[in-house]
Amino acid sequence: MDSARLAPGRRPRVVVLRADDPPPGTAALERLADARYVRASELKAALPGADALLMWDFWSTALADAWPDADGPAWVHIVSAGVDRLLFPGLVESDTVVTNARGVFDEPIAEYVLGLVLCFAKDLHTTLRLQGERVWRHRETERLAGSRALVVGTGPIGRAIGRRLSAAGLRVSGLGRTARDGDPDLGTVHASADLHALLPEADYVVLAAPLTDVTRGMIDGPALARMRPGARLINVGRGPLVVQDDLTAALKAGEIAGAALDVFVDEPLPPSSPLWDLPNVIVSPHMSGDVIGWRDELMALFTDNLDRFVSGRPLRNVVDKRLGYVTGTKEN
Repeated sequence: MDSARLAPGRRPRVVVLRADDPPPGTAALERLADARYVRASELKAALPGADALLMWDFWSTALADAWPDADGPAWVHIVSAGVDRLLFPGLVESDTVVTNARGVFDEPIAEYVLGLVLCFAKDLHTTLRLQGERVWRHRETERLAGSRALVVGTGPIGRAIGRRLSAAGLRVSGLGRTARDGDPDLGTVHASADLHALLPEADYVVLAAPLTDVTRGMIDGPALARMRPGARLINVGRGPLVVQDDLTAALKAGEIAGAALDVFVDEPLPPSSPLWDLPNVIVSPHMSGDVIGWRDELMALFTDNLDRFVSGRPLRNVVDKRLGYVTGTKEN
């Protein structure tokens, strides 16, 4: 099913699960549909009979408990690339179409990852720390060209990361469901089962995979033990891809050289987490894809899909609910 259906000529009812910051540009939405803006506590009462749900509060986990047994929306759109919060049995087993924000975050996240790689290679985080301490300490940095990056996840974000890192001179390979050679963005793509065999070769391991039953906890103690002592881990995917306690232990023991983490098992990262204090860790608050104007882009994408929904055309960014990513992409 590549599109939800609406009876011709009928004005749809759209429920918008809002967060503290309301969505911008709602006038375009309201020209096409009757919109009801609700908080999580109001969601259960609002869903029956609705035609569509906009998950503007993409952090919310309320939908699983609020999902109706019958007469639920034909279409759910979430304003994030990840859809793991939506993949509960009631929604997966329904006829409801799920779409996401694919395309909005790809290039910004790729730029962010390149910045992190440069930061590690040129030791910029140490420079800033020493500047704050008024310490003059000469150091040598690393060449970026020729270093090796393994990008885990071959969807649109992973592919954008591959292009950026290749342009900076890194030797890039990918890890996906199916092995292949000659990929235009990632060079050689290795099968997921080969992760542990590939880790000793990588200077940078970049996680951009969706969170699924297969990928959850893929970077654990044994995986970290396979990485090079000089390697860095960068996670812009989902926090639970990494066993966080195992990573903390590996960083403290010097088993790997560093980590840059934009996503965490618990967000916000608790103040008590030891990750805050480790000098070889860069912590950012789930912001790698959030550039100026991103909210407007999210609403423009949803409004375009709403126009398609009203006119009966196929929706963009339809997610395979069984696999957890957009159908029709090169993700494998």
